[in-house]
Amino acid sequence: MKKGFFITLEGPDGSGKSTQIEYLRRFFEENEIECVFTREPGGTHIGEELRKIILDKSNSEMCDMAEALLYAASRAQHVEELIKPALMEGKVVVCDRFIDSSIAYQGYGRNLGDSVRVINEYAVAGCMPDVTFLMELPPAVGKSRISEDSQDRLEMEKIEFHNRVYEGYLNIANHYADRFVCVDASRDKEVIRQDLIGTVAEALANRGIM
Repeated sequence: MKKGFFITLEGPDGSGKSTQIEYLRRFFEENEIECVFTREPGGTHIGEELRKIILDKSNSEMCDMAEALLYAASRAQHVEELIKPALMEGKVVVCDRFIDSSIAYQGYGRNLGDSVRVINEYAVAGCMPDVTFLMELPPAVGKSRISEDSQDRLEMEKIEFHNRVYEGYLNIANHYADRFVCVDASRDKEVIRQDLIGTVAEALANRGIM
């Protein structure tokens, strides 16, 4: 069966991922390319229910390993139910966060180490992105863009946590340099849009999708 193309966007909270995903949505619509847009945690009914539990500010007693396992559970369902079938149908999939978020947030941020990667290798079952855009932005800048009232349980964490997450992202991007495209997210959103769409268009042309 024809295989599609899997794109993920990663980065610290407030780095502008949502804005760029909307630009990508318009790009695919204008070029009449069938694309599935999804997010993590979530993407399926089960995943969205788990998302509510994970991000609920009232669940302050949740231990770090439980958090990591809930993310992995949501991801396993997401891959099996939505992502893999779409790719096997030859569709493009764009996902707001994926496995690298868990490694950065729980592996580095929560100091759970390599156990997070191992858990999530089972969850993704070999389904990895073709390209991952990392929105690079200092955590303090991103955090300042999100009002306190709208912050979820992880966004509310102290800046030290977010700094560890960001360091983790940079390490992951360096280790998987063949898959990652690092994007300076401090620039104008239109300039970023042009960079992302240019990279995506070239990758899809190479795959024979455009």
